[in-house]
Amino acid sequence: MPDTPGASLSREQVAHLADLARIDLSDAELDHLAPQLEVILESIASIQGVAGDDVPPTSHALPMSNVFRDDVVVPGLTAEEALAGAPEAEDQRFSVPRILGDEQ
Repeated sequence: MPDTPGASLSREQVAHLADLARIDLSDAELDHLAPQLEVILESIASIQGVAGDDVPPTSHALPMSNVFRDDVVVPGLTAEEALAGAPEAEDQRFSVPRILGDEQ
């Protein structure tokens, strides 16, 4: 990879990157990708020069806060209340038809 701004990305460097990434590229693809990767690297270099050391890295431009309600424990349904609308119940559990045979 080029170490200095303005240095060009060679076809051999792109081929080496492709080899490291286990990507099989043809000669035509290497010739096509080298200039595109060069543009990407130049864009990254220009962005790196914008922020100074006094600017902390952030993931969002504005501060974010939690918008969820507090997690408060409240009483739930009793077993009888939960099973009140069930078509069938047995031993404080929902009773459903068997879907598997005796192979279990």
